[in-house]
Amino acid sequence: MIDVIVAGGGPTGLMLASELRLHGVHTLVLEKESEPTRQVRSLGLHVRSVEVMDQRGLLERFLAHGQQYPLGGFFAGITKPRPDRLDTTHPYVLGIPQPVTERLLAEHAIELGVEIRRGCELVGLSQDDRGVTVEAADGKQLRARYLVGCDGGRSTVRKLLGVDFPGEHTRVEYLLGEMEVAAPPETLASVVAEVRKTHKGFGAGPSGDGLYRVVVPAAGVAEDRSVAPTLEEFKQQLRVFAGTDFGVHSPRWLSRFGDATRLAERYRVGRVLLAGDAAHIHPPLGGQGLNLGVQDAFNLGWKLAAEVNGWAPEGLLDSYHTERHPIAADVLNNTRVQSELMSTEPGPQAVRRLLSELMDFEEVNRYLTEKITAVGVRYDFGAGHELLGRRLRDIRLKRGRLYELMRGGRGLLLDQTGRLSVAGWADRVDHVVDVSEELDVPAALLRPDGHVVWVGADQQDLLSRLPKWFGAAVS
Repeated sequence: MIDVIVAGGGPTGLMLASELRLHGVHTLVLEKESEPTRQVRSLGLHVRSVEVMDQRGLLERFLAHGQQYPLGGFFAGITKPRPDRLDTTHPYVLGIPQPVTERLLAEHAIELGVEIRRGCELVGLSQDDRGVTVEAADGKQLRARYLVGCDGGRSTVRKLLGVDFPGEHTRVEYLLGEMEVAAPPETLASVVAEVRKTHKGFGAGPSGDGLYRVVVPAAGVAEDRSVAPTLEEFKQQLRVFAGTDFGVHSPRWLSRFGDATRLAERYRVGRVLLAGDAAHIHPPLGGQGLNLGVQDAFNLGWKLAAEVNGWAPEGLLDSYHTERHPIAADVLNNTRVQSELMSTEPGPQAVRRLLSELMDFEEVNRYLTEKITAVGVRYDFGAGHELLGRRLRDIRLKRGRLYELMRGGRGLLLDQTGRLSVAGWADRVDHVVDVSEELDVPAALLRPDGHVVWVGADQQDLLSRLPKWFGAAVS
């Protein structure tokens, strides 16, 4: 029997599979597409996702294929300087096309021993107390202890589970694609800048290989958005908004997307779970979608591995829904806000001008930046120190840096006192005795995803906290 089947080989599914393999979990990824996508739906990684890659030793690979951009201009396109004292050592956006992100994550997964089957579509599932039976389109059946649906906004897994997906239908649709442009670059840039003064959803810019990434509002909402638009549709809408079609031709790919906003009611049904777009969809404002999915996987991976490996404390796997569902709800909420602020109507424009003034206050600018980049996420672990529930940034230690110590995906006790012990949990938690001028607590206990679950100096207090996250001690 396979330990975990992951349906969907996009960034969320690949990240999850890699996290599971770090803990020796037999993982199979089923991807219905026979070849990797060429569509560039996501343009980069926000701060928290950059940190995730650093925590797993992948950042150098990503930096080699991406470009660092300053933070700012992501909340409804309102451009402000990067806020001071942002709580990260990676204060930038990493521009990197989604196909490159997927390729790098796939390489990492394969290195760890993940099996990826392309051209294998899941069409049926059933579950019992001991596992999940998956039916593929070719009629073959597979058996796994758990199944995770990472199969996108039209998730087959979610539909087969019967999980409700409440929210709003698409009201506004956009056309998106990569194509060649006949107009001179300076002409294109000038016209785009003028149009964007009133239509923030319009854009066209170079994407490499002589191609341009073009996005323009559609004439209406298509009955079936899975059907790609034609080049003529693009030309027509470009003429409507820009007065010219820029001579666009030879498209590499064309697609459409809408502003539908939906959130699955449950992330878990028995032995089947949902992550990424299978659990939540929203407009791409702020570039949060791919990042949200990768961070779902980072939260879920070690918990599901603990369940498979038999040491998970009661409620650990359910904490995935408890923690990540509110985060997705908050992202949906801020994209709704941004959608309203992008409207050309007088009322939303007035609110936009007021918000722009408020963002001149450092605290407001930082708050919104931390929201978009996810460094402001704090899980509810109850009352206590302000670090509880937050991820710890990559702090400098006397003998290196924190994230270099987290590559194995284990828990970590950072002990500045040298008097504490994780005896009984040494197979799940690393004990690091070191000091940092950037950490003002005697010791901190971190989960494998870097979130702080305990701070203090008392051994008995630590012993009361370890079982909650790392199960029973082993004698």
